Amino acid sequence: MSAMPSPRHDALVKMFTDRPQLAVEVLHDLMGVDLPATPLIQLENTTFNTRRSDDIEADLVLAMGPPQSPAHAIIVEIQHDKSKEPQQLARYAAALWLMLRCDVTVLVICPDRGVATHYAQPVESGLTGYRLPAQVLGPDGIPAITDPQQATCQPDLAAMSVMVHGHNRKVIEAFAAALAETGDEHAPKYYEYAYSMAAPEIRRLMEEIMTSTDWPVYSPFAREHYGRGLAEGQTIGKAEGKTEGKAEEAARSVLLVLATRGFNVPDDTCARITTCTDLAQLETWLTRAVTAQTLQDLFNEPG
Repeated sequence: MSAMPSPRHDALVKMFTDRPQLAVEVLHDLMGVDLPATPLIQLENTTFNTRRSDDIEADLVLAMGPPQSPAHAIIVEIQHDKSKEPQQLARYAAALWLMLRCDVTVLVICPDRGVATHYAQPVESGLTGYRLPAQVLGPDGIPAITDPQQATCQPDLAAMSVMVHGHNRKVIEAFAAALAETGDEHAPKYYEYAYSMAAPEIRRLMEEIMTSTDWPVYSPFAREHYGRGLAEGQTIGKAEGKTEGKAEEAARSVLLVLATRGFNVPDDTCARITTCTDLAQLETWLTRAVTAQTLQDLFNEPG
């Protein structure tokens, strides 16, 4: 029987559930796994049988491609200890393959280095020819993000960086600067992810850095600690806030189309796109991203 989920476990699951594309980015960009090039990703049922059972339910299941004929499936498991039998991962993959009839990748996120090493070993199922090599992301695979620009472009990865590298003050400072740059309704969410996933000593360092700067604290955790609330950050009207939200979604769409078409977007180009607040400009870039032969084509005016 697996241990009961912890707040850190739940925060990681929620982050991957809120943005399913993150699992694809981790596997493709960080770990070099070859996956189908499709922007279609949907959440699937995490229970692999018809009876209630704790040991046959995965943390998160994603299907890539059309719902009627998925091209690939991803099982995301968050492991903080070695309580789950590795053979259970092979059972998950086999059950999902039977359900969806497509290839399956098992991604195991392990904040602890020893736990990551444990699950990185290929799983011998006992069935001839069935040997599962799980894709394991441990602390050594999560970069220590100290560049605020990179943290702005990859807030999910920056939150995980705080989780495993938060003892490095520069990692938290870059994360705080990214949240200040984001400055919208998404900032509290990423702060919550990082705070919930971090160890107590990292949380204390986060509190120290956040209160020693001018960064407005949005988080309920922070409001409890400091009583500062949302007032500092609420300097824009509701209409402007909605416009910024649309701009952010448009920027994400531009980057998604570029990634789907195989472009490797440098940090400076990513920052140029994500910091743009001109919705019309972003929509123009999105249209060009569909047919652009080079990244420069995105920004060049016709003629």
